[in-house]
Amino acid sequence: MKTTIILCAALLATVPAWAHGDASHGHAAHGTHKAAQQQQAWGIAGEARQVQRTIAITMGDNMRFSPERIEVKQGETVRLRVRNGGKLLHELVIGTRETLAAHAEAMLKNPQMSHDEAHMVHVDPGKTGEIVWTFNRAGEFEFACLIAGHFQAGMKGSITVRPH
Repeated sequence: MKTTIILCAALLATVPAWAHGDASHGHAAHGTHKAAQQQQAWGIAGEARQVQRTIAITMGDNMRFSPERIEVKQGETVRLRVRNGGKLLHELVIGTRETLAAHAEAMLKNPQMSHDEAHMVHVDPGKTGEIVWTFNRAGEFEFACLIAGHFQAGMKGSITVRPH
């Protein structure tokens, strides 16, 4: 019985929390939040005191990010400062092509889901939010807006993490 409980708890800890709810989406004011550090294929939540540089990203109602491509060094902790220049709610979610596509599909089926993970930020129109992230694994990753229909309209970008 004890083994079953431990196994169930371990499995639940590895399930991603995919959801979008009300406009606040569980984030603190100005699109920032504090979530537990959990290693992902694309890195781990960083700490503000370790930020080595800030990358400004703008998103808009044209369903595009600017810039659409960013490059970082493996081990680098960056602050992604995300500004919503549109009139619609947008978000930036970091992941692999596969995780983002699966999450986008889930969002189409249930657009009212809510989430609060360190690798995602919702930004209200005219506001700015940020993600502090440590890219501790080299590779090709992506970021996207997974609000229902936005990903499908092409609202995504790429992240190249160069090995050190």
